[in-house]
Amino acid sequence: MTRRILVTPGEPAGIGPEIFVQLAASGAYLNAGIELVAVADPALLEQRAHALSQPLRCTPIDPASTPLPDSAGELKVIPCELGITSQAGQLATENAAYVLKTLTTAADTCIAGQASALVTGPVQKSIINDAGFPFSGHTEFLRDHSGVPRVVMMLANNIMRVALVTTHLPLRQVAEAVDDSTLQETLHILHNSLTTQFGIDAPEIAVLGLNPHAGESGHLGREEIEIISPCLDRLRKKGLKLRGPLPADTAFNKDNLNACAAFLAMYHDQGLTVLKYAGFGDSVNITLGLPFIRCSVDHGTALDLAGSGSADCSSLRAALDMAITLTTAR
Repeated sequence: MTRRILVTPGEPAGIGPEIFVQLAASGAYLNAGIELVAVADPALLEQRAHALSQPLRCTPIDPASTPLPDSAGELKVIPCELGITSQAGQLATENAAYVLKTLTTAADTCIAGQASALVTGPVQKSIINDAGFPFSGHTEFLRDHSGVPRVVMMLANNIMRVALVTTHLPLRQVAEAVDDSTLQETLHILHNSLTTQFGIDAPEIAVLGLNPHAGESGHLGREEIEIISPCLDRLRKKGLKLRGPLPADTAFNKDNLNACAAFLAMYHDQGLTVLKYAGFGDSVNITLGLPFIRCSVDHGTALDLAGSGSADCSSLRAALDMAITLTTAR
């Protein structure tokens, strides 16, 4: 059975459209049992394909149609129209609504059961907010649009998986956001996803502390004593295998890397700095807890590279490969 994988190329002025065109034109997924479908403006993709000297024609499709294997040189598209013509490297607030439209269209198609997974390209948060649309990231946007109470951001590569309790928050707000219910719900979603999506029996999770040295027995903060440790103890009694709270500066050691299916960091840079150092360009952003599979690249829009033809599509390839793997498992 052919599975439909949707791709939103992201910010039209960034590298997203061209790395997607580059990957689609390569024919890398012609015999993978999938139908690769862009949710984008066909004119934008054809423009970038022409600039890259890639022979690619766009064919509009109806999301309700039955997925069919791809053909060489053809790219299937669920059309969304740009606000204005996009120039590589030049942001335009007029196209912010277009970016959000591609995401809502793709999410609705997945929720309706008309696609197996969504892979997202990089967006420029600043220009979306400048256009008057409050936007903190894909993760939060897709959570709210899908109507689920909580999702978990996890990045993965061939070395480690790192999930987050909080995502795109200013650092001064993190401590207040790490509470018992948030931590408990996050660990349940992470545990269930590792079991059901990744097929890992009884996964062990390494949980980082919030403060330096995991609070140093309360001398450097009491969140570990008052919130994190009691929560972990309760969940252990329910059968979850948990290590921690661990000092973040020593948590990513060989023993934990070998024994644990995933790490749970309290905030964005605490965990993702290590992961991206270990495998930048090969890492995939996965949103756990949505009613559909969503994977994404681990890089930004790279406006300075847009239009140059020198952008690397390896992270997009990794995201597509992960989406295919997860749809197979599901």
